[in-house]
Amino acid sequence: MLDNIFYWWKEELQWVYPEAKAMLLLCDGGGSNGSRNHIVKHDLYRLSKALGVTIVVAHYPPYCSKWNPIEHRLFSELTRAWQGQPFLNLQIVKELAQKTSTSTGLSVKARVNQKKYLPQRKAPDDFFINKDNYVKFSENLSNWNYWFTP
Repeated sequence: MLDNIFYWWKEELQWVYPEAKAMLLLCDGGGSNGSRNHIVKHDLYRLSKALGVTIVVAHYPPYCSKWNPIEHRLFSELTRAWQGQPFLNLQIVKELAQKTSTSTGLSVKARVNQKKYLPQRKAPDDFFINKDNYVKFSENLSNWNYWFTP
């Protein structure tokens, strides 16, 4: 996930938002990117340093990701575009996704990330020991709202 954010920031977003000093990430509450996953926090801290921007993270509560506006508005359109199409290779999936748009103008930009990821990575021990130096937790719902400053 974070490699893709890095890519889009470097290729497009930094040019669209040249004055940006922070970005907001709305994340699911569970799964591999869940709020309790320390490797995600470690990687977000590294991403914040690499991009030189503050990253603010707000997790949806568990089982509430359906309220994510992008997921809510776009995934049904993607499902429709992919319906009945054989996925013979990633290029077909990508091309069908890129042709998808909504009536309100939301459209898809897609790329295939060929990187191989190691399963069950763990955050380094020093991250756990110094977590408060890396992660700033919000006073409200601190388990779900936090940020990283480069």
